[in-house]
Amino acid sequence: MSKVVMQNVVSVDGFIADKNDDPGPLFEWYANGDVDLGGPGLRVSKVSAAYVKPVWDGIGTLVIGRHLFDLTNGWEGKPPTGRHVVVVSHRPKPDGWHPEAPYHFEGDVTRALAKAKELAGEGNVGVAAGDVGGQALALGLVDEIAMDVVPVVFGSGKRYFGTVDAQHLLEDPHVVIQGDRVLHLAYRVRRQTA
Repeated sequence: MSKVVMQNVVSVDGFIADKNDDPGPLFEWYANGDVDLGGPGLRVSKVSAAYVKPVWDGIGTLVIGRHLFDLTNGWEGKPPTGRHVVVVSHRPKPDGWHPEAPYHFEGDVTRALAKAKELAGEGNVGVAAGDVGGQALALGLVDEIAMDVVPVVFGSGKRYFGTVDAQHLLEDPHVVIQGDRVLHLAYRVRRQTA
C-alpha cells in the first residue's frame, strides 16, 4: 500500500537550509562514499546506499512547493526521483517551460496530494519538507516522516516542518541507520483515535 512520506536532509537543529536557501554542508554526504547512486557526483556509503536506493525507487510522485521549483528550475523537467512532480502553486507552469515534463501544478496542498496519489499508483508519494510538508502534516495527510540528519547546527534558517504550530505525535523510529556523516531516521505519524 502506498504512503505519503515527508522527507528531506536536515541539520541537527531542524533546518533544511539557511535563511538564504543555501543548504551548506547538508548534501556533502551524497558525495563521500563508494557507491554510485546514478546521478552526477552522487556517491554514498554502502550503508546509506542500501537505505536510499529502495526509498528513491519506491517513490512514484514527488510533491514540492513553488519556491523549490523556482530554486531548482524544476530540475530542468526531469524529476529527481519518481515519475512525476506535483508543484503546489497558485501560479501555472511557466510559459514554454519543458512542455513534455511530467510536472503538474495544483493550487493547494490537499489537491496536490490527491493528484500525487493518483499519479503514483502503487508507488509512494514523497513530500518535500518545509512549508508544503508542514502544511500536509498539519492537515493529517502525511503517513511517515523521513529525515537524513547531518551533524551540523545552523542556528536559524528554513525549518524542516515549515511553520507548523501544533503538536504532532510520532511513533518510535522504525528506521535508524548510521551512514557516513548522516543519520537516516524514519517515523510513522501517530494517528489520533476517537
